[in-house]
Amino acid sequence: MTRAIAVTFDYRCPFAYNGNAAVVAAIREGADLDVRFLPFSLDQAHAEEGDDAVWDRPPAERGTGVLALLYGLAVRDAFPEHFLDAHVALFAARHDHGLKIGSEAVLRDVVASVGLDPDEVAAEVESGRPLKMLATEHAEAVDRWGVWGVPTFIDGDDAAFVRFMERGRVDDLDRMLDLLTWTRLNEFKRPSVAR
Repeated sequence: MTRAIAVTFDYRCPFAYNGNAAVVAAIREGADLDVRFLPFSLDQAHAEEGDDAVWDRPPAERGTGVLALLYGLAVRDAFPEHFLDAHVALFAARHDHGLKIGSEAVLRDVVASVGLDPDEVAAEVESGRPLKMLATEHAEAVDRWGVWGVPTFIDGDDAAFVRFMERGRVDDLDRMLDLLTWTRLNEFKRPSVAR
């Protein structure tokens, strides 16, 4: 039976990269998952109380992660056959290659690297649809599941913020999914991690 889950992402977070890469690897290995990739803006999460929401600000004042989220959403919704490749490539641009993902030139190069026409993706971003989707889905994550960070994994009404220490490990994802619906466990946090 297909398991429906969601996972939040912001391309600036290395732990979101680890968790999302595990989900992508599981999908590519044929896992019976129906995954909703749910944007969560760390710029919005860290906004001062009383500030305008990042999606209500002029583009230059939205923060360093919003444009990358918009590119990811543009691909997810308008070019879904390229989303998994673009999703991983957007994370890799920041965390493997040290690129500035707030730069439109960098984002255009990333989407081109996975076979997309960067002008088409940019036009989708400029349409405003991804910005509206970011506002809607971020608010849903906060209001419905109490999300405050990335990555948060969601299964039905159960949600958990999880930090995998290694990138793309399907076995870590499988173990976490087994625990996700164990609602008698509220928190399990190591005070330090020996590495």
